[in-house]
Amino acid sequence: MLLLVDLDGVVYRGRAAVPGVPALLAARVARGDEVVYVTNNAYRHRDEYLARLGELGAPVSRDRIVTSASATAHHLAHGDPPARRVLVLGGEGLCRELREVGLEARRAEELVAAAAPGEDPLPLAGEPDVVVVGLDPALTYRSLALAADAIRAGARFVATNRDGSYPAEHGLRPGAGAIVAAVEATTGVVPLAIGKPSPLLLREAARAVGGDVARAVMIGDGIRTDMAAARAAGCRSVLMLTGVTSRAEADAIPAGERPTAVAADSAELGAALDRLAAAR
Repeated sequence: MLLLVDLDGVVYRGRAAVPGVPALLAARVARGDEVVYVTNNAYRHRDEYLARLGELGAPVSRDRIVTSASATAHHLAHGDPPARRVLVLGGEGLCRELREVGLEARRAEELVAAAAPGEDPLPLAGEPDVVVVGLDPALTYRSLALAADAIRAGARFVATNRDGSYPAEHGLRPGAGAIVAAVEATTGVVPLAIGKPSPLLLREAARAVGGDVARAVMIGDGIRTDMAAARAAGCRSVLMLTGVTSRAEADAIPAGERPTAVAADSAELGAALDRLAAAR
């Protein structure tokens, strides 16, 4: 089977592994399954996940990690029309993913800093084809205005994901979706969103290993992201109760939106995968 596996809340919570999950995934790979990790996080480069998953004992290689940043990069480089110059409202990890597929990517914050006092930084952007928005902890009003100006001037608007918040050490923090919403509000333009719940991220993950997303199994902890993306992509799903979703929330999911299986821990996940494998 092709297993599309979310990270935070499924493989690990914070710095610690979800008990038993890395070992279970390693065992599934040994039995012939393909594992591709899929995350909406566009701030970090895949190499950071490569190191972290390796430390936890999860089976991993660089081409088995698909982030909303790497999926956005592939979509822009190989889309119709393909992009060439990209203005980025996001972190260096996102810029690096874009540059690795041959795109000319520059951060809005850097262009704003390079502009002379009172100078309009838009000409420094060089007429970008696309504005890509992700999580940007260094966001300033001027960089937000620059991104909006570029979109009004004709650049396409692409969001890595629309997650409004993400869990941090001291509680929820504004996510990429909060910045996307600000750009959308000031331009009136609705972006193309790559990350979950859009099916594009799952399709890119399946493409990375030459698989069929319709035959995959999405393993995630989010009802509105992971499970919704699985439905949109037409694949089976396992909802993990090891992250953001409680048993009560899982039980309250409407019948037409329920995942294929629900698992409270790695043992239940293993049993669910065995049933799904037998039902193929």
